[in-house]
Amino acid sequence: MDMFDIVRERTLEKEAPLAARMRPEAIEEVVGQEHIVGKDKLLYRAIKADQLGSIIFYGPPGTGKTTLARVIANTTKSSFVQLNATIAGKKDIQAVVEKAKDTLGMSMKRTILFIDEIHRFNKAQQDALLPHVEDGTIILIGATTENPYFEVNRALVSRSRIFQLNPLDKEAIKILITRALNEDRGLKKYNAKLTDEALDFLSDIADGDARAALNAIELGVLTTQADEKGEIVITVSVAEECIQKRAIKYDKDGDNHYDVISAFIKSMRGSDPDAAIYYLARMIYAGEDPKFIARRIVICASEDVGNADPRALQLAVSAALAVDFIGLPEGRIILAQAVAYVACAPKSNAAIISIDQATQDVKNIQIGSVPAYLKDAHYGAAKELGNGIGYKYAHNYKNHYVKQQYLPDELKDSQYYVLSDQGYEKKLKNWLEFLKENN
Repeated sequence: MDMFDIVRERTLEKEAPLAARMRPEAIEEVVGQEHIVGKDKLLYRAIKADQLGSIIFYGPPGTGKTTLARVIANTTKSSFVQLNATIAGKKDIQAVVEKAKDTLGMSMKRTILFIDEIHRFNKAQQDALLPHVEDGTIILIGATTENPYFEVNRALVSRSRIFQLNPLDKEAIKILITRALNEDRGLKKYNAKLTDEALDFLSDIADGDARAALNAIELGVLTTQADEKGEIVITVSVAEECIQKRAIKYDKDGDNHYDVISAFIKSMRGSDPDAAIYYLARMIYAGEDPKFIARRIVICASEDVGNADPRALQLAVSAALAVDFIGLPEGRIILAQAVAYVACAPKSNAAIISIDQATQDVKNIQIGSVPAYLKDAHYGAAKELGNGIGYKYAHNYKNHYVKQQYLPDELKDSQYYVLSDQGYEKKLKNWLEFLKENN
């Protein structure tokens, strides 16, 4: 580096956002994530011993993925190189690999390559890494907000240890905010403090995202006038202005998409209309396609309500058609109506159980033939083949029902559709029992 590079780097360090300036230098300074960096945990021991293999950090924004990579950079004796997948290309990877080979050959030092947002690399870029990870030329550290099992090359995942980072709890966020206010590299020179109410509010509203909390407190301190005592006091009202609203952990193109839609479906299935409406609002707020939401409601109306309330499917289909016709924002009302009905309706999963069990028998049991008396008898030579002979026409009998075997002989005692005692299914169950007892 020349003199200008050094000056530029030092300037950037001083003027970097608070969240970047407050990154820990050592593993002991890391707050939260005790499940992976506690003193008895594998990652802690590996960092302290400088014996890392390839790893991938996976978790929501602001949970410490880049922080842990920087801690490793500060403690390892290996050469440390960082790339950001949003701007790096295949040539950048090749340049790192060539330099890593030279470093290994000349100084016997291995190279750790940290790739932020590794899920943004395409397949060709990820494939370019694979042979060099395999032969040990580089040790890969990847960071991603997306599930690596979906978004990262399987071969890379299989050669890496996955560490999942969780959203930080309120107490961890409080520690980080307090540290930022009291340390020289933070905001100490501004003589700022938070009210207890503001600290509670920020630590909660940050939703586990340390970066969001630190960005908010930095904005508050830099835009608030000192009082007559020379103190900058951050109140709840100031904190509300700085953070605006809770960061929604939902990305319609990402991993959280599947978590929220799963919670949405399970809330309808679990007959909790309040939770179902909440997750509906969360998806709409995040920009989810209303047609996708409507399809989930239709499926749930059949899979989880079924004939316990046949109107649920009718309402769900009508809602899907109406939302397609009207669109948002008014469509949210229609979706809410359908969600509430499906959540409140009596539940039965008899339909999905019956079709799944029947499908397994179709796959696994060799069936000779449909019973001859059930075969098509509407063509000239049918009777000569014995088709239709002996068939009992149900409408010719009392209650339009007659006892007759419809299943193939191999399955004659099988029961797939088991009616529950829920809602309308109980009426259907009673009717079938009546038919069998009175004919």
